[in-house]
This record gives sequence, C-alpha cells and structure tokens, in this order.
Amino acid sequence: MSFENLKRNRNNIAKLVEEANKVGGTNTRQEDERMWKPTVDKAGNGYAEIRFLPQVDGEDLPWVQYWDHGFKGPSGLWYIEKSLTSIGQNDPVSESNSVLWNSGIESDKAIARDRKRRLHYVSNIMVVSDPGNPQNEGKVFMYMYGKKIFDKIMDIMQPAFQDEKPVNPFDLWEDVTFKVKIRQVEGYRNYDKSEFVKNDVFRDDDHREEVYNQVHKLFEFVDPNLYKSYNELKAKLNQVLGVENNLSVREMDQLGEATPPTPQVEKVAKPVTAEEYSSMEDTDEDTFQYFAKLANS
Repeated sequence: MSFENLKRNRNNIAKLVEEANKVGGTNTRQEDERMWKPTVDKAGNGYAEIRFLPQVDGEDLPWVQYWDHGFKGPSGLWYIEKSLTSIGQNDPVSESNSVLWNSGIESDKAIARDRKRRLHYVSNIMVVSDPGNPQNEGKVFMYMYGKKIFDKIMDIMQPAFQDEKPVNPFDLWEDVTFKVKIRQVEGYRNYDKSEFVKNDVFRDDDHREEVYNQVHKLFEFVDPNLYKSYNELKAKLNQVLGVENNLSVREMDQLGEATPPTPQVEKVAKPVTAEEYSSMEDTDEDTFQYFAKLANS
C-alpha cells in the first residue's frame, strides 16, 4: 500500500493478535547486509534501541515466522536448513525427531532435543541507537529475533491490566521504541530486560514516509519456492548422519551414532559453530511443547 493508504488504514491490533495466535509457528548463514544484529561485549552484554516498522505493500503482517534445524552430525558435518513445517509440509528431521521421541528411550529423546526446531521471527526495524555500530543509526534493516521478544510485542499489543492501553509497536504514528538489553545467562543470550519505551523518533510525516520507503519484503523467508524439497533435505540429513539413503529414520539415527564419519560430501564453505548457533534465542518451553505434539501424532 502507499504511504497515504498506510496512514489512513493503520494496522488493527486485533488482527495482528489474531494472526500471532494462529498455529504456525535462504538459510546459508552468510552475512546479509540487510540484517541487523546487536553487538555484545566480551561478557556477553549488549544494548541497542530499535523502532519496529510496518510491512511492505502486498504483505499482510509486519513479521514472518519460520522454523529451522541446526546441529552437527556424527559425520562432522552441519545440518543447517529451514524446516518444511514452516510452510505446512512434512520435514525429514521432524519425522526423525518424532520417531526418536516416541521411542521412550531417554538417549533418543536427548538426540531429538539436540536436533529440535528453532523458531525465528523477522521484522523490519529502524536502528535508533547502536553503540557497538553507530554507523547503523537511522538506517532500516531486517531483524531476526526469538519468542521472548515476540512475547514482549504481544504483551504491549494485548496488555494484561485494564489501566494499560494496547499499543501497536509497528504503527509509525505510535511513539514507541524497543530497547534491546542482552545479558549472558548460563551460557545463553537472555533478553528478559528488554522493554518498550515511549520515544518519538520521527520528525514529521515526511520522515516517516522516507523510512517506510526503505522497508524490506519479508516473504522470502516463507516462500515455498525458496525451500529445498523433502528429498533434498532427506539426502542432506543422510549425509550429515553418515548413513545410506534407503534407511528408515529410526535406522538412520541408530546407525548415525555408530557409523564412522565417511560420507563423501562437500563441506559448507563457512561452517557454523555451536556457539554461533546457540546465540539464537530459545526456550525449553517451546521445546517441550513441540515434542509433546510429536508424541501425540
């Protein structure tokens, strides 16, 4: 929609909440200059202030969500791929996890936990303050975040107390920004201290329009045409586990632990370390909800 239509038809919070409550839920790990990442110090602490932005014309929501898997197999290779469950299709890792989880064997469950899905959200933002990279300030980026930050978005859109007014943080005419406060807690990044604050960062409507004209399309993260096929992912999984393609998912996991790492496959150009991958926000609650669904499937 045009900027004028955006102003006339400002997002309805009820619609956003409804969409967020629905069940739903390019993965090369190369640097994407469109993607903003907060910086942290040696202690794992970080701070920045951002302004969430609305969606581009033709997209329904100011965020997209998708699942992926990231783990290292016994072959020494990494499996870093978006999950087909993001677009409502069967996924070989999810099927394998279901078999492992339903076996009732604790060691199988431990493997399934290690290979579980991870939930990501992506939105457009304007960077208000970025002490680690001040050159980013005033610029528009995409921002990938996890469930904890998304829960804070939902909390401000549907507050728990009657004296609190619902606020749409994606609305350009709402004077609200988000302070990203990162701490290192038990080896993982923690965003509990992050919060929305009142702050008018736009000079006028001309400034709002200038910023809005820079927002990125988000559909690429959930475009079925950009996902690998089931067979491609199954072949990749077999390679990472170091097993033959014609084995069942249960046999794959059993042999994957015992078979020496001998697959003849090309390693990724830039492997992702466990530390890099675990820096993405995650919660045990999501994990157990996911596996509870698998157990009942």
